[in-house]
This record gives sequence, structure tokens and C-alpha cells, in this order.
Amino acid sequence: MAELLTVGKAEGIATLLLNRPEAYNALNMDLVESLTVNLISLAGDATVRGIIISGQGKAFCAGGDLKYALEFPGGPSAAFREMAGRFHQGVLEIRRMAKPVIAAVNGTAAGGGFSLALACDFRVVAKSAVLCQAYTSSGLSIDGGGSFTLPRLVGMARALEIMAFDRPISSEQALSWGLATKVVEDGHALEEAIRMALELAKRSLNSLGLSKRLLNDSFNTSIETHMERERTGLGDCAAHPDGMEGIRAFLEKRKPVFGPG
Repeated sequence: MAELLTVGKAEGIATLLLNRPEAYNALNMDLVESLTVNLISLAGDATVRGIIISGQGKAFCAGGDLKYALEFPGGPSAAFREMAGRFHQGVLEIRRMAKPVIAAVNGTAAGGGFSLALACDFRVVAKSAVLCQAYTSSGLSIDGGGSFTLPRLVGMARALEIMAFDRPISSEQALSWGLATKVVEDGHALEEAIRMALELAKRSLNSLGLSKRLLNDSFNTSIETHMERERTGLGDCAAHPDGMEGIRAFLEKRKPVFGPG
């Protein structure tokens, strides 16, 4: 039996490929478990400076496997509760880790695949790829943090429109709405994601991680509390070896060389 998730590492970049192409990489419990376990492991791997998630075959991820859910002991309600619980641990790992996580959306991203792509820090989308929230068309509500990330990316009114009408979103529409970071020709999403990850790997993970955390927390705190966190973070970054290197490099008019973590 083929691995449901293939993991590769090269030049400090880890690549996770969902590997159920015959099911358009739909999520069952085994695939969710493998994805989450690997995200947790890679978050603590000092040799990895960036992570890419993509799919084998024609799709990025078609969402939850509804056939699996119907056949699950206890029925679909039990299946979705169990899968969502573990899926959410993986999504939280993406949002909390200092390392950049890039979705290489090589094809359709629907349902849980839509939410997984939105959870990533950046999305490189193939030209013919289509994004679709898909949940409401099946009488379901969104999971995977999608109801949290979507309004932060596109605004509340557009998020509600996407939820209510569930119209397919083309790559160009995704780009104009802020759902895609970059659109590339078909067959090049993974290649471009790797290029982007290697570029980010040259930057300070300490600085990136703190800045990512500040952005994520900015919707949940008062401006006074948030600016105090900014002040503390700035001081901590300036005391870190990366901060010292960045300051010296600027004054010496050269490119900084940041450390491994």
C-alpha cells in the first residue's frame, strides 16, 4: 500500500505531498493523522527552515472523504468530529510555527483542502486550479480554521458571500481577492513554492516567527496590549544574534547572514 503522505527534504525545505490521487487527495483519518504528525515533527526539526504542502496528481485536496465518513462506525457525525479534532491540531501547528508554510495549490482545493490552503502563510496557485469552500453545498459548516482565516484574508462581507453561494473561485479571482500569493502556469506550482521557500530560508526565522505571531494575534487584543507585545518583541529581536547581525549588516552595507534558528 502506497504512503498516503510522501515527505521529502532538500536544502532545508520539507515537502509534504498528499498522496491519494485516485481520490483527489481527499482526507480520511489516516491521511489527516500522517499530515498532523509530520507537521508537529517538522516544526521542531532544526534542519528545516520552510515547509511546502501540495498534492499528487490533478488535485491539491478535495476535502474530507465523504464516502469514508458515511462508512465510519457511528456515522458521518462521529467521523467528522474525530477527523476535525486531529486536523485542527495540524492547522494550529501551521499557524504557530515560526517557519513559513507554503501551499503549492497544483489543482482543485475544496472543503478541507480549501481550509488547509488558507491556513498556510502563502499560496502559490496553478493557473487552472479552482478554489471552492464546498462545505455549505453539502449541508456542512466549515472546519480547519477556514472560518477564522477567510474573513481575515478577504473581509467579512466577501467571506459571507463565499460561504453562502459557494461559487468556484478561479486562480485569477483568488489572486485579486488576496487568497493567492502568486499564480503560475500549470505544472509549476511546486517549483515556484520551493523557490519561494528557499528565498525565505535566507531570512531570520526568529524575526519571521515573531512577526507571524504578532499578525495572528492582532485581531484578538487591544491596541495597547498589542503595542506592548510589539515593544517586547522588538527588544527581544534586537538582543537575538539575528537582530545583531541584521543591524551590523545594515550599517556595513552588506547582506546579513542569519543563523539556523
